[in-house]
Amino acid sequence: MKSASEHKTVKLADVARLARVSPATVSRALTRPDKVKPATAARIRQAVQALGYVAHGAARALASRRTRTIGAVIPTLDNAIFANTVQALQKTLDAAGYTLLLASHEFDAEVEARVTRALIERGVDGLVLLGTSHHPSVFRMIDTHQVPYVLTWALDSSARHPCIGFDNRVAAIRVTRHLLDLGHREFAMIAGIAAGNERARERVEGVREALSGRGLALGPGRLVEKPYALGGGREGMRELLQATRRPTAVICGNDVLAIGALAECHALGLAVPGEISLTGFDDMEIAAAVSPGLTTVHFPTAELGAYAAQHLIARLAGESFETRVELPVELVVRGSTAPPPPQNR
Repeated sequence: MKSASEHKTVKLADVARLARVSPATVSRALTRPDKVKPATAARIRQAVQALGYVAHGAARALASRRTRTIGAVIPTLDNAIFANTVQALQKTLDAAGYTLLLASHEFDAEVEARVTRALIERGVDGLVLLGTSHHPSVFRMIDTHQVPYVLTWALDSSARHPCIGFDNRVAAIRVTRHLLDLGHREFAMIAGIAAGNERARERVEGVREALSGRGLALGPGRLVEKPYALGGGREGMRELLQATRRPTAVICGNDVLAIGALAECHALGLAVPGEISLTGFDDMEIAAAVSPGLTTVHFPTAELGAYAAQHLIARLAGESFETRVELPVELVVRGSTAPPPPQNR
């Protein structure tokens, strides 16, 4: 058996020799596979696998001043809607020869600052951040180290930061007007925790704006904030139902809260939408599978991840890029909404 010192280190030149190409072509195939003919790239991949070649990341980074890695910081890994964005981000980056490093902060600003610092210390070439509300030190670190970045899932009203996202306020206005047009006048909302989450705040603002336009408002006790969890939706619905005058329409800050609220209605024997109409945000796959199907707002989350990757790839290649991209949202009407009971019209 050979000792570790007797094993020959496989070099780039060995891969080039086996694949019958130049070392430069191998290097290009490993870092920019889109710039190499598919047949050549496949031959190089076979040679890499056959020889067990692994590039010396530290040496390559030192020579190129690039690590071919992108860091992404998201609120939580426990939400399928973010998974769609991350999957598209990973797929698009991989096709361009980049590796994705992922971190989450569970809606804790201090944790966000810490994991962002760790990614920058590891030498990521770029950063993807979710939302526009961040710990003050995050942007200071980015500016100090001149790390290309893009904000996602929201639009920066200050126009200072590159962003790709949705207008959450407009989305909330759209779903509220749908309920108003059905004849609802008694509204309530189970929102996400607004602190440190501008998306949750903007959805509440959109609901208030739409109601105000029709001379209505979220009355006392008609707005509750809960964590984005099924239990939060159930708890929020229980609290709203304690009021003397029950709401006929409950707008939820996302689909998870809405499905939890729906489960609580079922448990209490309240008919949805016969007695209470429910809506969500995000249009998760399960929103169409529950009974009744959930009226919600569809966000193109996969397209968002692909756009974010393309944005950073273009910047790192010195190519032109859009600093602000607003993606369209769509109201998806299903069975959880209907006109209010006759006595509430």
